[in-house]
Amino acid sequence: MVLATFEGRQFQGNSAGSLFHSLVKSGSIRYRDAMSNLRFLWLTMLVCGGMAATAATVQLKDQAAITGKILAEKGDSIAVDVGYTVLVIPRSQIAKITEDEKSAPTDEVKLVVPQTPPPAAKPSAAASTSKGIYTVASRAAPERSVRELVSLLGEAVVLVRTPSSLGSGFIISEEGFLMTNFHVIEGESQISIEVYHQKGGQLDRRSYRQVRIVAMNKFADLALLKIEDKDAPAFKFVPIGSSDSLAVGEKVFAIGSPLGLERTVTEGIVSTKTRQMAGALYLQTTTQINPGNSGGPLFNLNGEVVGVTNMKITFGEGLGFAIPSESVKYFLEHRDAFAYSNDNPSNPYRYLEPPSRMKHSPALE
Repeated sequence: MVLATFEGRQFQGNSAGSLFHSLVKSGSIRYRDAMSNLRFLWLTMLVCGGMAATAATVQLKDQAAITGKILAEKGDSIAVDVGYTVLVIPRSQIAKITEDEKSAPTDEVKLVVPQTPPPAAKPSAAASTSKGIYTVASRAAPERSVRELVSLLGEAVVLVRTPSSLGSGFIISEEGFLMTNFHVIEGESQISIEVYHQKGGQLDRRSYRQVRIVAMNKFADLALLKIEDKDAPAFKFVPIGSSDSLAVGEKVFAIGSPLGLERTVTEGIVSTKTRQMAGALYLQTTTQINPGNSGGPLFNLNGEVVGVTNMKITFGEGLGFAIPSESVKYFLEHRDAFAYSNDNPSNPYRYLEPPSRMKHSPALE
């Protein structure tokens, strides 16, 4: 039975609760007297009811939070002592109550104000280090799901189109530098790049036709291109990770345009990191690779490019291959040695034949 005395009057049961509400809400009672009587009233109720106050955090539906001691709980509200006053919070406004019996009593009120999240940064801007025209992760990014990463990185994956072929590529700097396979652009100089820009939650497909071949290496099957359209924006780009840090069995995924089907995502694992083919080492993966995927990125779950997809065994399943990212970085760091020239489209791997030996003709007598 709850019994309380205030200003010479006795209150029982629900009347005591009514007195509490009137004390909190009434503006005519002085603060000091109100607090003294409130503490006496709740002390009496706690002693009579056998209830212990516990520290707790009350999470409200408007994303604010209040920390204090829960003095009493009713069917439609709870009373929380926050030190300088007692708050009665309707249960209809409460999202969750987290009690901490081990925490020391506190008189502090913590108000958590919801903040507007900052605008999304470029995929490579969060934890990356610039290496000239490309970036590498400066620290290990947290692993995410493929679904999250596709939404974050997809805009940097492009479709590479020539009059005779079609492939994929990925942008490595906001200036428009991008990587693809040599065999995608082999023998061609008219190249267009199709990019899917995200605007207002929608995809805006745009084609860029002023594309310059910066460098290429036939033997490594790599090519560096640059978009040079005058009205080109700052592009979203992806960082290049380390293929050496991959583990066999680690999950990877590819984004590309197999058979011209843009923005296709496939997922698999690393089967081996050192598959030797024609004197070079490749990453072997169960990720589905098909014609049109060539030149596209192979990502790890940290959102880093760990390979460039370039071939598959056609008479088998789950036998895809990618050029390790360490080879890509080597090519980019020595791009001057593989620089392309319009005057000699076949350089730097074209070797001129030596002059033939002149035949001696006998002198006429």
